[in-house]
Amino acid sequence: MNTRPLVVGIAGGSGSGKTTFLRALLNEFDPTQVALVSQDNYYLPKTHQIADDNGVINFDLPTSIDRAHFYRDMIDLIEGKPIEMMEYNFNNPDWIPEKIFIQPAPIVIMEGLFVFHYEEIRENLDIKVYLDAHHDRRLERRIQRDGVERGYPEHEVRYQWNNHVRPAELHFLEPYQELCDLVVDNNHHFEEGLKQLMDKIHGIQASL
Repeated sequence: MNTRPLVVGIAGGSGSGKTTFLRALLNEFDPTQVALVSQDNYYLPKTHQIADDNGVINFDLPTSIDRAHFYRDMIDLIEGKPIEMMEYNFNNPDWIPEKIFIQPAPIVIMEGLFVFHYEEIRENLDIKVYLDAHHDRRLERRIQRDGVERGYPEHEVRYQWNNHVRPAELHFLEPYQELCDLVVDNNHHFEEGLKQLMDKIHGIQASL
């Protein structure tokens, strides 16, 4: 690659619809045009995680992620180098992780809760997108998702939400909303926000 790719950061609280939004965004491009890097695949092993006062591991802290690896992979993609990592299976024994290979592309998307909190990541973002939805609606979505996809009982989801998820959002995500270039309301649908993001991407690409 002869030119620096356009780097887009996308963050939102749990249940804000990032996965669905990203799927719709990727559908707007040829697969070779976008490299998507998800923070979820950079969780440190459970032995390196911090437990709360009740002995429950808190996966919603900035220290839960291999921050250096996450940043290094972003820089490699910016420099036109391919990257690889193991898929994270959310500690689901029925989910066998696979190796993920990502090729450099004209657009690099860094996605995850801490992409704005990690200063070294934030400083390399050309477009910062905040996906927003009310926390009650997001809790409903998380209970449904974690029960179906990850096998978590509802009482565990609610415990994590009250003790880990919401405190992390308040400290490490929501303060950065005012710094973002685009806030996408996804309480019901995100089509208008997606269109606005596409306009921003095409506008920047046209100016290069």
